[in-house]
Amino acid sequence: MFVSLVLVWLCIFFIVLQFKSRRPKNFPPGPIALPILGNTLHLSLENPLKDFERLRNAYGDVYSLFIGSKPAVVINGMKAIKEAIVIKAVDFAGRPQDLYVNIVTRRRGVILADYGPVWKEHRRFALMTLRNFGLGKTSMEDRIHGEIEYTIKTLEENIGKTFSPQVMFHNASSNIICQVLLGTRYEYDDEFIKVIIQCFTENGKLANGPWAMLYDSVPLIRYLPLPFNKGFENFELFDKLLLPMLAEHKKTRVPGEPRDFVDCYLDELEKRGDDTTFSEDKLIGNVLDLYFAGTDTTSNTLLTAFLYLMNYPHIQERCQQEIDRVLDGKFRVSFEDRHNMPYVQAVIHEVQRIANTVPLSVFHATTKDVELMGYSIPKGTMIIENLTSVLNEEGQWKFPHEFNPENFLNDQGDFVKPDAFMPFSAGSRVCLGESLARMELFLIIVTLLRKFKFVWPKDAGKPDYTPVYGVTLTPKPYHMKVQLRAGNSG
Repeated sequence: MFVSLVLVWLCIFFIVLQFKSRRPKNFPPGPIALPILGNTLHLSLENPLKDFERLRNAYGDVYSLFIGSKPAVVINGMKAIKEAIVIKAVDFAGRPQDLYVNIVTRRRGVILADYGPVWKEHRRFALMTLRNFGLGKTSMEDRIHGEIEYTIKTLEENIGKTFSPQVMFHNASSNIICQVLLGTRYEYDDEFIKVIIQCFTENGKLANGPWAMLYDSVPLIRYLPLPFNKGFENFELFDKLLLPMLAEHKKTRVPGEPRDFVDCYLDELEKRGDDTTFSEDKLIGNVLDLYFAGTDTTSNTLLTAFLYLMNYPHIQERCQQEIDRVLDGKFRVSFEDRHNMPYVQAVIHEVQRIANTVPLSVFHATTKDVELMGYSIPKGTMIIENLTSVLNEEGQWKFPHEFNPENFLNDQGDFVKPDAFMPFSAGSRVCLGESLARMELFLIIVTLLRKFKFVWPKDAGKPDYTPVYGVTLTPKPYHMKVQLRAGNSG
């Protein structure tokens, strides 16, 4: 009798799960979902990007998957992504709140916050504060150039040697955003920087990796001692590192005279009193969000840039010719000089396109029942924005599947930016640090190409352009050789 009851309840349980995995009326099509696992078996847990493309070929630009029992809609191609993220931006501006990455971060940052008054307040504050600290202004240029001096010193110490540039570019990107957020820069061998970057790297790989997918698909495994717990440990460590820094800011700041983002937030918190959505906990979440967004994407794009520039020496040389001509007699490059460097601009944008650093953007969610490309999508549905499909889309680019700056040049050699260029996403949730990233990439690449020649080591074999998958795509570790360019020591 007992066994019969158990079997009946198991049958009911699986029938319920099966119904939960059914697509609503007029929902985008997709592969059949299994109970509990959903469509997990349809995706490579190591790197699902090719699977997303395969499913697009089978079901079209808008299709659906089940992450466990939760439905998600994958949008592909310029037309669908523009309709969702730009034209109907507010309808698609939510964030799913029950994923591994949200739970690890305790939903306290601005990037993963759901659409609503709290998010709007914090995003507005972050944009305004970053702008006041010089994004797009000369003061930010000075900060970037100050950090470039340390990068130059590292390269000069390695002239004629074979070395890995990974730590150098990560630390440079980290220090630039650190100065904006915390008013501090760190030596490249500082333990704080080493630990922070290691934790971010590990969490980036975990967040879009197989363990996060299993965590999201099979809730019962959340309580087991499995590798996804490392993400929680790392976030505890972030708090331990940042809380003393917050205490120091509170002790040394002068109200109304902010030195950095943290001071600005503390001023705002003091001004608002008790009736506010601002808090010290949210401050730490915002700092971590902006720190990660301002470090990881820029450093990985720089690594991609020099990987390609070394292996396309004719492109590197043509950049240097344009740089020498435009900067002749100038002490250093300014961001305004980009308007006179169409080829360099084209190369940097092509690097961003090919790097495809955040291939699935950050997952969105619908804020209301909405239609997309003729399909009905209920409120609260997770939306996966496949940026790879736009950055490589046939018909949008002259050379969609190869590294070629001509993708950003017209017949007259002028720089043009196609609508399909959206490595920072678009719409209401466009990347907060886009302005800073654009300035960093231009100033760093131009300054380094003006002074040095970068060479692929003869004994390094053929370059492997296949990136390592995670929240961000990272080039596989590589080595470079650097030479000082004759007559370009300025």
